Amino acid sequence: MGLFSKIKNMFTHEEKKVETTTVVENKNEAKDDFNSDEAKDVIQGNKNVLIKQKKEEEKEQEAKNKVESVKVYEKGLTKSRENFVSKLINLTNKYHKITEDYFEELEEILIMADIGVNTVMDFMDRLRKRVKNEKIEDVSSLNEIIVDELFIIYVNDEVIVNKINYANNGPTVVLFVGVNGVGKTTTIAKLADKIKNEGKSVLLVAGDTFRAGATKQLEEWAQRVGAAFTGAYEGADPASVIYDGINKAKNENIDVVLIDTAGRLQNKTNLMNELEKINRVIGKLIEGAPHETLLVIDATTGQNGISQAKSFQEITNITGIVLTKLDGTAKGGIVLAIKEAVGIPVKYIGLGETKDDLQVFDIEKYVYGLFKDMM
Repeated sequence: MGLFSKIKNMFTHEEKKVETTTVVENKNEAKDDFNSDEAKDVIQGNKNVLIKQKKEEEKEQEAKNKVESVKVYEKGLTKSRENFVSKLINLTNKYHKITEDYFEELEEILIMADIGVNTVMDFMDRLRKRVKNEKIEDVSSLNEIIVDELFIIYVNDEVIVNKINYANNGPTVVLFVGVNGVGKTTTIAKLADKIKNEGKSVLLVAGDTFRAGATKQLEEWAQRVGAAFTGAYEGADPASVIYDGINKAKNENIDVVLIDTAGRLQNKTNLMNELEKINRVIGKLIEGAPHETLLVIDATTGQNGISQAKSFQEITNITGIVLTKLDGTAKGGIVLAIKEAVGIPVKYIGLGETKDDLQVFDIEKYVYGLFKDMM
């Protein structure tokens, strides 16, 4: 059984398990005439049962959350799946045997899916070797191998970290960078909502004092999600605003600080100087901060998004990528291309408009959502 079959079986099994789970209610309520000693005996006697029941409920909720998350991936990757997978299926139906013409058409399909030329070349070399070494002749048997090899290329024997690097003490500072129009402010708001639901306090800092209306927009989002806010007037020094925000977080014991920044990539020198100053200010106030610098990229921009990633990587230390609007493109392969181009993991992906559509990136869910109709 290949990697994809194992992933598919895991998610379909979880979905069936959630569907068939029934909640059994305990209708035997304690009687009003119990005295305190009898009540204590009942509680003590059922302690182990209650603990076991709680663990089972937690496991059940975890399974439900996983299924819901997988469904978000499935829905959000519909365009990519229908475009990419349909071409692969048509290619399989066209050829009965593996030929050089088959390889060339497969290569073109992968490149058109925005997987990236270098990734595709590496992938094709690996595929050809497997076909030769394993003496594979039947085209249909290659489908699962194609998915497995794409998965392996992304992971690349690395430990993929897709979670926020929270500070052990004091506020965790997350800096957001990216050009205007990629959904940076909305992403900050959605992530703030997620973090608040984890029981942590959040402060949003409007470090983009250049774009008209940016501060007001972030302030409105802060009010909607119930987060604290720090901002200033348009044209104010961003480092000064962030200085005030960090001090507010320290004084009020706020857990997480999410900082918006300007996206003037066309003036790379000024942006680099600005980000250097911001990083110095943050580092002086909190040692080791910022703990994360997340680059937000619009998936619908394709190869232009990869160029942005390379440019920002030259400017500042990027620790993770947020890929927005993935539901709006038929070229979902950009996830693989970005990882190959800059070596930075995708930490979050945007798969729709609602707050729940911002998902922690999971390569297994991504592979399943993209290829589930193929086999």
